[in-house]
Amino acid sequence: MNDIERGKNAALVSYITIIGSVIAIFMNQEEKKSDFASFHIRQALGIFLTFFLLGYPIGYFNSWMVSSAFWLFIFILWIYGFLGALNGEKKIVPLLGTFYQQFFKNL
Repeated sequence: MNDIERGKNAALVSYITIIGSVIAIFMNQEEKKSDFASFHIRQALGIFLTFFLLGYPIGYFNSWMVSSAFWLFIFILWIYGFLGALNGEKKIVPLLGTFYQQFFKNL
């Protein structure tokens, strides 16, 4: 069984809320650690943390245009990452993906 097939379940679970990312970290433990799953866990965790860290200050703009643009940006990143995991590809999400890979390199 190759690395992608072994880690696909954990990769998909990581994109289901931030709790799914935490569950996926435990699914991808040392004895059966998958590089594919680790890649997508880092991407999903980064997307969710970006949403929570930037969502609060963006809410203070009190503008539906700014809020809508932020929600659309996060949703596009999430779809891009989820479809990559679903198709068995290691696609880095636009703009922030390389940062996520470097920042969460220990996962």
